[in-house]
Amino acid sequence: MTTALSEFARAKDIRYFLISFTDLFGTQRAKLVPTAAIDAMAATGAGFAGFATWLDMTPADADMFALPDTRSLFQLPWKPEVAWMPADLATPTGSAIAQTPRLVLKRVLQQAHELGYSVKTGVECEYFLLSSDGEALSDPHDRQTKPCYDQQALMRRFDVIAEICDAMLVLGWGAYQNDHEDANGQFEMNWTYDDALITADRHAFFKYMVKAIAEKHGLRATFMPKPFPHLTGNGCHTHLSLWDSTGTTNLFHDTEGVLGLAPLAYQFIAGVLHSAEALCAFTNPTVNSYKRINAPVTLSGATWSPSTISYSGNNRTHTIRIPEPGRFELRLADGAANPYLLPAALIAAGLNGMAQKRDPGPRYDNNSYTDPLPPGTVKSLPTNLLDALRQLETSEIFTRSLGAAFIQSYLKLKHQEWRDFNGQITPWERENTLDC
Repeated sequence: MTTALSEFARAKDIRYFLISFTDLFGTQRAKLVPTAAIDAMAATGAGFAGFATWLDMTPADADMFALPDTRSLFQLPWKPEVAWMPADLATPTGSAIAQTPRLVLKRVLQQAHELGYSVKTGVECEYFLLSSDGEALSDPHDRQTKPCYDQQALMRRFDVIAEICDAMLVLGWGAYQNDHEDANGQFEMNWTYDDALITADRHAFFKYMVKAIAEKHGLRATFMPKPFPHLTGNGCHTHLSLWDSTGTTNLFHDTEGVLGLAPLAYQFIAGVLHSAEALCAFTNPTVNSYKRINAPVTLSGATWSPSTISYSGNNRTHTIRIPEPGRFELRLADGAANPYLLPAALIAAGLNGMAQKRDPGPRYDNNSYTDPLPPGTVKSLPTNLLDALRQLETSEIFTRSLGAAFIQSYLKLKHQEWRDFNGQITPWERENTLDC
């Protein structure tokens, strides 16, 4: 942005700015800054106490400063007097804070750029609309066994869905469809793919927007991976293609290649499969994530989530799907995935596959839900967060690409989360062990 933010604000009737960053657990933090103070704040950054968020800091650490990126400014369509900007974190002396998720993504994208590549991604964000207390589905009439694409249930939530979609249209994201998903009370909204950082910023804002608009309508939206044991969980299917440095030529697209993919694409896929177990620490970052993958059959008859580290053509039962020429879809990630760490880790794994010229092995076209591969044919995904973290600990690929300091901080906080979980006594334990 060439003009001062205050001038831009006056032209757009903006009264306040949200300077926002996403911490290691995917939680968005922000300062609300009045327009009168925005120019100075944009230059020096908004101050935060890092320890008060999910960052690896202590109360003794100096304040950190969030420097907003004006190129990704979104004026809130449902509250136009407010604008939102993602920010990068820095120390008081101006040094970048390496554990900042957005900076981790920038680091990986720079590695791709130095190799002559740019990366484009798209995400499919699934979420549930719940009652305001979060205890039940917002629509008591949404009870079909197979509710996917249910027209009546979709239109009963038209006011919420339309307002979110209208907002994306106003923002110029290229929104193109909305649907009721596989679980009762679950929805998905799609917008056009773009450069990886642009998509990540939009992903972060989308999660905030959906929650805010749902609250406006007296509801609560959740991206929790598995809110209900008998229903399909919230995925975050991620589509990726590799382009030349100018972003004009899709290097994954080969009309003569198998399923329309170039050898480079298969090397990238091989890298993702090679690091899939450690990748889960980012794509499936919560304790609850592992209730979605490796899950038993749901009420609809399918989980729509993978259990094996395998790839296929247009087949939704494997970790990677190749739906059409020029791109692949990672079906592993869930709604809790950090919008910045998800693409960063995915790209890092794929670039390693290309560097090592890895082979993805055979493509499997079986229905993994009804006709699973014989044991030992392919590797299985981790069954809990701890297993994924242990895989990440031994991954030289992620340590080197994402940065040792970041990996150390991420593992420290995620191990803490695992210990906190294991310190809880659940109702299931009491029901099944009280009389042992």
